[in-house]
Amino acid sequence: MKVGAVIITMGNRPEELRALIDSVAKQDGDPVQVVVVGNGSPVPDVTGFSSVVRTVELPENLGIPGGRNVGIEAFGDGGRDVDVLLFLDDDGLLARTDTAELCREAFAADPALGIVSFRIADPETGETQRRHVPRLRAADPMRSSRVTTFLGGANAVRTEVLQQVGGLPDEFFYAHEETDLAWRALDAGWMIDYRSDMVLYHPTTAPSRHAVYHRMVARNRVWLARRNLPAPLVPVYLGVWMLLTLARRPSRPALKAWFGGFREGWSTPCGPRRPMKWRTVWRLTRLGRPPVI
Repeated sequence: MKVGAVIITMGNRPEELRALIDSVAKQDGDPVQVVVVGNGSPVPDVTGFSSVVRTVELPENLGIPGGRNVGIEAFGDGGRDVDVLLFLDDDGLLARTDTAELCREAFAADPALGIVSFRIADPETGETQRRHVPRLRAADPMRSSRVTTFLGGANAVRTEVLQQVGGLPDEFFYAHEETDLAWRALDAGWMIDYRSDMVLYHPTTAPSRHAVYHRMVARNRVWLARRNLPAPLVPVYLGVWMLLTLARRPSRPALKAWFGGFREGWSTPCGPRRPMKWRTVWRLTRLGRPPVI
């Protein structure tokens, strides 16, 4: 299986980017070809990796899904020049040299496997944050399992999935774009695995460090439901998430931004609506995460 990698960068982490590319270049087996997308900024110097790295510089920041979609197309329509694409955060680092080989083995062994979510671990402590385990029962991050979504900056996707269901939703810009793709893939019959032995080192961070976090999370949550859920589940899903948000006691400015994003999610276009089949709802439920939470 041919493996490629997509990395998007804002150009502000040059040392981390080089370290990540180096960890990709050191993978066992056939070389992994890398596309680095400068998302509205020049790509930092990647001299020394010219045999495996291509760069694309965008004149404006297209957001995380938009930037990754450009990276996908750099490997041909829907990424068809390779069989598997790794999507890696530019401040991450592959912890082992056999990750690409593990991906090849996993996809070759299971024709229904469409996406693999890696385990993210802090390089200093080895700790995996609960939010980085893509399932409700997240107490044991060392347990691999089937899941219903995946981590955006540490995953591998069979390119056949992208060719069948499309890429990430450009309009989301940031937040929940992975779940949108995951639900479409599951609805098309693909499976998603969380693998604890495929590790990306990444410093422990809080998602709320992004200034647009609360607004984008709320807006895109509404878009996600409007695009993908059967009509009866839309109010249930959004009602549950509103209660969860209030239970977490966000600050007044954060709550104001959240409700502003929630209203925006209803008042602005969200892209095409393709509600999942009811059998997919049941499938998600059997996998441990019904699409109401």
